[in-house]
Amino acid sequence: MATAEKAPPTATVTAPAAAAAPAAPGLKLAQPLPGEPQINVLFRTVMLHEGSDLHLKAGLPGMMRLRGVIQRMATQPLSQEHLEKLLYPILTDKQKHDLEEKGGADFAWVVGNDECRYRVNLFKQRTRLALVARRVNAKIPSFAKLGLPPTIEKLCHYDQGLVLLAGVTGSGKSTTIASMLDYMNEHEAMHILTIEDPIEFVFVDKLSIVNQREVYLDVADWHTALKHAVREDPDVILVGEMRDCETFEAAVHAAETGHVVLGTIHASNAYTTVDRILGLFPPSQHGSVRQSLAFNLRAVVAQKLVPSCRPGVQRVPTNEIMIVNPIIRDLLLKGEDKKLPDAIRACTLEGMQDFNMSLESLVNKGDIDKATALEFSTNPEQLKMALKGIKVAASGLV
Repeated sequence: MATAEKAPPTATVTAPAAAAAPAAPGLKLAQPLPGEPQINVLFRTVMLHEGSDLHLKAGLPGMMRLRGVIQRMATQPLSQEHLEKLLYPILTDKQKHDLEEKGGADFAWVVGNDECRYRVNLFKQRTRLALVARRVNAKIPSFAKLGLPPTIEKLCHYDQGLVLLAGVTGSGKSTTIASMLDYMNEHEAMHILTIEDPIEFVFVDKLSIVNQREVYLDVADWHTALKHAVREDPDVILVGEMRDCETFEAAVHAAETGHVVLGTIHASNAYTTVDRILGLFPPSQHGSVRQSLAFNLRAVVAQKLVPSCRPGVQRVPTNEIMIVNPIIRDLLLKGEDKKLPDAIRACTLEGMQDFNMSLESLVNKGDIDKATALEFSTNPEQLKMALKGIKVAASGLV
């Protein structure tokens, strides 16, 4: 799919309703810049307030997600006609076709001279236009800047195998993977190949060569991109989201043939990632999938973003880390997934941690308060005891 950044801006779009009418209550709008598409006023407003997402819907004013909460901008309600005038000029012909024929289009949008990038999903709901755009940092943050645990750095030194980032939409998975890839780029001379739809973070070659392929723009489809990947002499491959059994099989094949493979998956924590992967396959194949996981999966990092209490910091990541050691491998092969949480807690010396351990660490460092930690904990009573210095021993591994 072609990206909107390839389409030349159109200067004939009429000004947004907010520019023509008295300001409505809401977050202050950014100033329009000469020569830019009018939609950039709304994208720049998200940048101005350091929001994470832009939400547009016919019948509502412009909205953004700020510190995890949806808030309105100082615009009048946007009509269907007005949204068409704002959005259609930035679409390529293929994106217009996808919108009309498939009901949605995904693309990247770049504001100004690469000042900020957005991952955009334009879709129809109740026959009318809607848009959600995720702001992507122009600079790839370091592990320290993100507040990631030290184990993440260790996961960047595998010579082969599969490393998965798990979490719900908006949990920062893409940013963490970008940070990992940039760390590899800075510290080793390798070939890093990414397969993305669309490209989010743009990497600069450092010690490594980084080639980024955008599906539907640089290559015809996912299947072709994954087929070509192992023929392009990569050391590290980013395959994006594990969305179906074909993608998982291609990722495992690449891991088996001596590559490091990074991917994301929608799962709430590290150990339920196993169930999520098994769910991509019919039950008759679960045994072979478990074998593949046991011998090719290196680690799963699950992530959530929680509100920070530090001034100037909106949210910080909390991470659950499962590293496939002999204990985890044995449980995977035996299908004893219910014991995985205890195994994670029992192997902290190897860098593993569950969400409660992560939340406890964030409280102790002053990144979040106790109330927030308890709110996001999957086992608040256990966390309360941990914060009082009472540790609960891992059990159930035998």
